[in-house]
Amino acid sequence: MDKIAFLFAGQGSQYPGMGKELYEGSQKAREVFDTAERLLPGIIERCFFGTKEELSVTVNTQPCLYTLDYACAAALSEIGIRADFVAGFSLGELAAVAYSGMISFESGIRLVSERARLMHKCSGENPGAMIAVLGLDAEKVKSICEEFERVYAVNFNCPGQTVVAAGCEELSRFTDRVSESKGKAIRLPVSGGFHSPFMDKAAAEFSDVLRDCSFCDPSVPVYSNVTALPYSSDPKDLLCRQIKSPVLWQKTVENMISDGCTVFIEAGAGRVLSGLVKKISGAVTVCNVEDIESLKIAADVLGGKSNA
Repeated sequence: MDKIAFLFAGQGSQYPGMGKELYEGSQKAREVFDTAERLLPGIIERCFFGTKEELSVTVNTQPCLYTLDYACAAALSEIGIRADFVAGFSLGELAAVAYSGMISFESGIRLVSERARLMHKCSGENPGAMIAVLGLDAEKVKSICEEFERVYAVNFNCPGQTVVAAGCEELSRFTDRVSESKGKAIRLPVSGGFHSPFMDKAAAEFSDVLRDCSFCDPSVPVYSNVTALPYSSDPKDLLCRQIKSPVLWQKTVENMISDGCTVFIEAGAGRVLSGLVKKISGAVTVCNVEDIESLKIAADVLGGKSNA
């Protein structure tokens, strides 16, 4: 029987109208959104009708994406598709943690709201940006970063794609160096230099938020962005470190494959993670779920692969 992984989308994948069709077509997804609305009034309005600019503000982006991520997983469960492994990209890791039962969805809403608030505040105090570098291997990107005082390689996504966090004052010179090295630099729609020393203060303050939070054992393995391995130590420490540490995404996917995963389903907005998995391995089945149409396609693609 095939082993299925759910991959929960992260910040940068948001778009206006996300989740609306899923809300209208899936009872379980609707229940997730309604619960989120009760806890964070206005979140449905932001997801379904918010502008691109509004959704790009971290304090809005993270709770909205967390809710959609979890709603997509709920819709999958509703049709009998469940995960054997889970991982989430950056913010998506909190959705993975909630899906695994380590915390409740409601506790996750509180945590993601505080995480977003702290990261937004930290971004204002220590401004930065994120740039995807395409066409260069990770070692080359790291060597270019070392030429600058405040540029860090932070997301190791797949072969030929590494994301950096950079101080705004060094953006232009860094992109020039990427071009000189025959690479391509694309600025990402996020509002800070995440997963880098720009977020040290946010990570420290998030530890205070987590101090009174209780975690249960996960029902399925949850792979950490920090280690690329299943959680086996203090989840509070890993969740704090994750805010300021690189995302080892390529290694995470490779480890999931080594551990027996043959099917990857991206749960959440867009298809970014699906594309990354395809570039990491051509030997696995990959699909995404973000609305009713993609939910139906995923069900058809899986067919006999379902672990229900």
